[in-house]
Amino acid sequence: MRNTLIILLTLSLCAMVACKKTDVDEGPRLIFRFKFDSTQTRLNNFGNPSGELPAGHAAQSPRFRTMSSHYIELAPDSLTLLGRGAILYRAAETNAGGEMAIDFSKSVNAAEGEDFYSVPLSKVPPGFYKWLRVSLAYQHYDINLIYRTSLYNSGTPIALQGTVSSFIGFNTYLTTYKVANQNVTVNGNRKQGYGAIEITHLPPLAPAQSPFEWQARGTTVPNPIAATSPVPAGSCVVTGRFDQGLTITGNESKDVIVTVSLSTNKSFEWKDKNSDGLFEPVDGLNGNAVLDSVVDMGVRGLKPVVDN
Repeated sequence: MRNTLIILLTLSLCAMVACKKTDVDEGPRLIFRFKFDSTQTRLNNFGNPSGELPAGHAAQSPRFRTMSSHYIELAPDSLTLLGRGAILYRAAETNAGGEMAIDFSKSVNAAEGEDFYSVPLSKVPPGFYKWLRVSLAYQHYDINLIYRTSLYNSGTPIALQGTVSSFIGFNTYLTTYKVANQNVTVNGNRKQGYGAIEITHLPPLAPAQSPFEWQARGTTVPNPIAATSPVPAGSCVVTGRFDQGLTITGNESKDVIVTVSLSTNKSFEWKDKNSDGLFEPVDGLNGNAVLDSVVDMGVRGLKPVVDN
């Protein structure tokens, strides 16, 4: 997300406080909850199905733990430019690392089915909305991987699990964060595409591993209305359409719950150096040299569903 989006957000309606129902009870609320769906259609940046992988690439569907968002906006139609809809939320930002960035220490992480944001319906501008925009910031999930070491079965591939901390917001200020059991210290900004993986449950005799960090060029950000309402390059504002639209009158008598269903269908993608379809981040036979490199870790689609 470049300066354009930052300016739009700054000039927007005053953002609601980032919280999970910490406001004084002001009647029924608009509630957002995540769903992580590995069977949902895999989309490209323009919102079109994208099942094929580039030559030399492989991918898998992560098992999500939590996610956080940076920005939420309701848009009446496909002509509504980013920042011109009903902006409901913007996460805390800081310039402690130089450029403006998401303040990870104040992010709200939520698991599937948990409320990741809610706001009194009385504070949502009445109207009919066809589109939902959510800027995603942080992903925490588990993946499968392969590790080899001469200390274990003469280099036989070992099937293991790894835990990933994935930062897909436009820019994130980090001090120290925990991946699985170990911490990574940054004390600075990291652009979209930064992440780290910690190999968990290492076999006997295998040397202990610190989390391996990487910086990918960016992530996939599906936007089906890119032709009429684009988002800045480097942002992670994912766009999805309500099947029947969302009507807010301001006179609701009960909560309105929106399930933000995110496609995790092969959303973790890498350059597969030996073309075996297995993720091997380091070559333990050669001093933990980098082997397979991460190229994409963005979600592959957003589908908002109003729960009746």
